[in-house]
Amino acid sequence: MLARHCRPAPRSAHLGWGPMIPRTVSISARTFASSTAAPTRRPPRLQKYLRRTLLTLFGIGVAYVVDRELHASAINRNIRTAWTCAVIAIDYKLNFTHENADGIPALQERVAQRVYDLLTSNGGLYIKIGQAFANNAALLPRPMQEKFAKLFDDAPQVPYSTVERVFKAEFGRPPAGPDGVFAIFEEQAAASASIAQVHRAQLKTGEWVAVKIQKPDVSKQVEWDLGAFRAVMWIYEHWLFHLPVCFAVDFINDHLRRELDFESEARNAVRTAEFVAKEPRLADRVYIPKVYPELSTKKVMVAEWIDGVRLSDRRGIERLMGDDASAEPRPPSPADRFPTLKGGSKWVMQTMVDLFCAQIFDWSWVHCDPHPGNIIVRPHPGKTGQAQFVLLDHGLYVRVSPRFQQQYARLWKGLLSADFGVVKSVTEEWGIGTPDLFASATLMRPVRFKEVEMPDFAKMDDYERGVYMKEKLKGFLQDTDRMPKELIFIGRNMRIVQGNNQLFGSPVNRIRITAYWASRSLVTSRQLSLAQRVREAWNHVVFLSVMFSIDVLFWGTRVRQWVARMLGRRGESFEDELERSMRNFAKSNFGLDMPEGAFEG
Repeated sequence: MLARHCRPAPRSAHLGWGPMIPRTVSISARTFASSTAAPTRRPPRLQKYLRRTLLTLFGIGVAYVVDRELHASAINRNIRTAWTCAVIAIDYKLNFTHENADGIPALQERVAQRVYDLLTSNGGLYIKIGQAFANNAALLPRPMQEKFAKLFDDAPQVPYSTVERVFKAEFGRPPAGPDGVFAIFEEQAAASASIAQVHRAQLKTGEWVAVKIQKPDVSKQVEWDLGAFRAVMWIYEHWLFHLPVCFAVDFINDHLRRELDFESEARNAVRTAEFVAKEPRLADRVYIPKVYPELSTKKVMVAEWIDGVRLSDRRGIERLMGDDASAEPRPPSPADRFPTLKGGSKWVMQTMVDLFCAQIFDWSWVHCDPHPGNIIVRPHPGKTGQAQFVLLDHGLYVRVSPRFQQQYARLWKGLLSADFGVVKSVTEEWGIGTPDLFASATLMRPVRFKEVEMPDFAKMDDYERGVYMKEKLKGFLQDTDRMPKELIFIGRNMRIVQGNNQLFGSPVNRIRITAYWASRSLVTSRQLSLAQRVREAWNHVVFLSVMFSIDVLFWGTRVRQWVARMLGRRGESFEDELERSMRNFAKSNFGLDMPEGAFEG
């Protein structure tokens, strides 16, 4: 029996039968057990997706908080910008077609609303950029003009707690209190704009001052915003509209960065005050508020507080200057605090046009944001009954070269003396392919060098008119490498001055005053030899005689205004007539039906 139990297994057992069978069964059991147990350990698919979704949302939330706290939501703003621009681009690509010509007005409405929503949602520098476009919106579709016009309303204020944080970061102490910078600091802002707000305060020495405080988010957002602006312009030039718009991006971005440096603004104010003091025709009429460099930093600027009436308050200025002859009940106004001054609104506008002409043609140093909110008229502190013109907000200036200054003066003189050879010569030097269009934009009145057969816009649909206008603009921007970038801001300056004159019924002949300063600057140029100066002086005398015809047109308009007022009607002013002519010019040259006020800047 023992021998029988100990004998070797059959051969077949080594092939998987006999004693090997239990091992085989054991392995199969483990494998089966593991395969049946795995589903119980692995989470269900829904649970896996839910976990991934929660982790993704958590990551997005963390990124959102970090972006908001460290970058003032700059990344979120850029995403909003990219999305809006992508939607606009796709909308144009799909719907700006000949087949959809009837739907183009609706397309323009959609685009205008999207752009406006983007600018107002992002705020800050987006508002500044939108305002720059608004000052050049005359040739944009009407929906864009109407939306951009709303960007000049006051911006919301940041709370006092934020202002206090800025002061502690800049000075190491709060605005007011026992250890404060000022004896009194009014927590409610006197004015608020897109990048800063102004508070009234009293120095410990007793003087009242205006404290301009940069909104803290702006400095965090600036490079993101300017980068987005650059990207959008590149896309629109190279992919969507194929118009040369990128040439000015670096110039604009550089000047917007300077506007955020309040120490630079303080230096600009000091420099402008020095120019005014040296100009006898302006020294007594114009005032630049004193700045306090020792209390100014890159984000806070302190200047003298000026009490007066802002130019944006038309009724207040007319009441202050003795022009308000209306018998209607008058609401309370800041002008009620002051006695009536001499000169009327004519004195105000004469001073304004003289000041900005001196900047362009004499000083080569141009304030580029002369909107009515930045100008105050007050009683002269040293002369009873006299007014004084106060210029505020010195953040945005442009320097012009002597060569550009001379070219621009020659351009104006050529325009007013109908020397179209000079106009063509200057515009060719600047790489502008349509001198008549540029001349019209400069003078704000239609100029044609020769009769050109125009298309019948009545027979063209909105698509054909849009294509025609794009080709005209391409011809205008013929060589952007040669175009002086200063024209961007100087053109804006001139349009705002024109709009202010129009606001007050055109009390002065803006075109004649500007041409006079242009011609005079050619005589006083330091680059002339004695013989050249004598020749230019003679040309200046001849030019003044030519200007007599402009005066005749201006005074004819003033007489018609006076007659209309006597009859109880509102007569057209000189600037109104120019605007009407420009609307007709736009209609006949571009097929654009512009609303009234399109050129008010």
